[in-house]
Amino acid sequence: MPSKAPVLSASAASGRSRRSVTLEAAAFECEFNMPVVHEAVRAELAARRRGTASTKTRGQVSGGSRKPWRQKGTGRARAGSSRSPIWRGGGTVFGPTPRSYTFKVNRKARRIALRSALSLHAGRDSLAVFDAGTFDVPATRRAVELLDAWGAALPALVLLDESEEPAGKSFRNLPRVSAMPVEDAGVADIVGAASLLVSEAALPALVGRALGTAEADGTAEADGTAEADGTAEADGTADEEDAA
Repeated sequence: MPSKAPVLSASAASGRSRRSVTLEAAAFECEFNMPVVHEAVRAELAARRRGTASTKTRGQVSGGSRKPWRQKGTGRARAGSSRSPIWRGGGTVFGPTPRSYTFKVNRKARRIALRSALSLHAGRDSLAVFDAGTFDVPATRRAVELLDAWGAALPALVLLDESEEPAGKSFRNLPRVSAMPVEDAGVADIVGAASLLVSEAALPALVGRALGTAEADGTAEADGTAEADGTAEADGTADEEDAA
């Protein structure tokens, strides 16, 4: 039996309309792949790190070029610099330096992880669709009523289309509710949410990301344009040679 998601309506009194949408089986009925999801989440969280932690070695700390005291005859331990790591104010040994924590995850693996995360929400009925067009102006109270009528568990993630800015402003002030464009949502965001709310306009884009059809269409269109331009250019060159 195909998976379905309820369609919520902010204009309805109960918040839930009688409609439901049939979810794409290829994107919402996949087996949960824990190793791939774990790898994708690690990669996304690592890419969010600033990597700006920095320390100075004994060669980078200012001062310390003069020998504190002579080598022999003082009764104290020999010392060559006051910036030695064992001295207070000295350098740091094997301390952190600015670096990038990102690492690559294959494109197919990222899509598998996204499909696993979406199938997890579809399987436990924590996924719903709503009409963001009803939010013509920002209205936080209507957003609260919509979530309460659905009985959404928190934290909740709301995925929107870029043109649905009023709806995004309606949800962004709510505690433990995150609203973002569907293109910016990662596997870590979806897995970390107890409830997933997707607008009707953003649902096709989400399915396209999970199946890779959006990128494939863009690539095919670009390739087709390049081929057409190349053919036209070649034809034009041939005509010029014939005329000459």
